[in-house]
Amino acid sequence: MVTRQVAGGLDEVDQQIVEELRRDGRLSMRALAERLHISRANAYARVERLESGGVIRGYHADIDPVLAGLRTTAYVTVTLQQAEWRTVRDKLQALQGVEHIGLVGGDFDVILLVRARDNADLRRIVLDQIQGMEGVLNTRTLLVFEEPQVRPPAGPALP
Repeated sequence: MVTRQVAGGLDEVDQQIVEELRRDGRLSMRALAERLHISRANAYARVERLESGGVIRGYHADIDPVLAGLRTTAYVTVTLQQAEWRTVRDKLQALQGVEHIGLVGGDFDVILLVRARDNADLRRIVLDQIQGMEGVLNTRTLLVFEEPQVRPPAGPALP
């Protein structure tokens, strides 16, 4: 089998492995090998290389936050004292309820995806914990009303 290198140093088979595992992280090596028409040994070796190289960072369950008891979701923007961004980032990473942290450029410095049990829990996280951090100048909370289900993100297109 001849494979071509594509963006990011991954060849076509690597890209297909990533796409299949993105769709179903519980896919067995046997099923993966069969879908891609490669040997199981080749599938094991490639997945191990993708894991050790950091391309595959882990496997997780896709949990419905509402059914798991997290009924309130918000994006919280944070403006920081610039010299404090590392300290604030580390404190934000430790907060329960903060699902995603993005350091961004623009009108604010950080955007957070926060999930909470209810509005009172969200208030505690934002007003007591985040706004109480040294180095946080202000926050803005954008309440999420609905999160339509989307397909898993597609990998880079193969030429």
